[in-house]
Amino acid sequence: MKPDEANQEKGSALPPAVMAEWLQPFLDYLAKERRYSAYTVRNYRQAFEDFYQWQQQGRLAGTGFDRLTPRDTRDFIIEAQRRYRRRTLHNHVSGLRSFFRFWMLRGRMEQNPFAGVPLPKLERALPKFLTETQMTLLLGGPQKLLQNQAGDAFSAWRDRLVLELLYGGGLRVSELVALNYGAVDLGEGSARVLGKGRKERICPLGAVAIAVLKKFRDEFARETGPAAPVLVTPQQHRMTVRAVQLLVKKYLALADLPMDLSPHKLRHSYATHLLNSGADLRAVQELLGHANLTTTQIYTHTSVARLKEIYAKAHPRA
Repeated sequence: MKPDEANQEKGSALPPAVMAEWLQPFLDYLAKERRYSAYTVRNYRQAFEDFYQWQQQGRLAGTGFDRLTPRDTRDFIIEAQRRYRRRTLHNHVSGLRSFFRFWMLRGRMEQNPFAGVPLPKLERALPKFLTETQMTLLLGGPQKLLQNQAGDAFSAWRDRLVLELLYGGGLRVSELVALNYGAVDLGEGSARVLGKGRKERICPLGAVAIAVLKKFRDEFARETGPAAPVLVTPQQHRMTVRAVQLLVKKYLALADLPMDLSPHKLRHSYATHLLNSGADLRAVQELLGHANLTTTQIYTHTSVARLKEIYAKAHPRA
């Protein structure tokens, strides 16, 4: 660990009074009332700790939160740009805005010093995704290992199920590892998924994914009751998000595909392939569980590029 990283880690603990009187009530609100994920709660906590540390190391040391001004927060944002990527900075400021808004509503703050403070513009990067040919190569990896006697049957069918559910259902990794048999309707070929904000949606899984799930359940699963996890380790413990991430990396390497792709990119591939095949944008929004259509619209850029390519090849006036 670098010296500056060690110092930052050492200085990240908050004074007990600040933790108890300011931060913990906010974190409890996020987790218990808003039902934010543990990942989001952790990120908002880190954002506050970073801001508090910055405040105490500079001219604002000892200044009460109710005395902060937009000029102070602009100074923080200018300095933070040297330490964080723009996306991370936007997420941090979002958490800090929520923190001060929380205390405004409870009468401890008269204004939100982060409200309306300008942020550096985000570069709208197109989502990375696999082509349908690449996706076929990736999905075939577990069976390839089994046929070459490079893996056991349990791992091959379990790994194939992971990949088929990620791509066939467009699931987030957190949704995937939380999936229980009680949430799967094998007859309908769908699953009830609890997504962001604890919003439930129905995800069609596809005929192939359902067939693989039945195979794995019938031949390898010890527990198949409603509360039993669909994806398990050889010891029959629920798989973790990290385990799925490592599994995907393994099969990306086997298929000689870019190693910077993550399990979430299979969700991107799912959305892009649906739109390329003519699926309605709002239907894809529902399938992905996006609250806003604008979140889904980023996938249309790749679809438009595909349409332009077809037009250029086929139209006599192209």
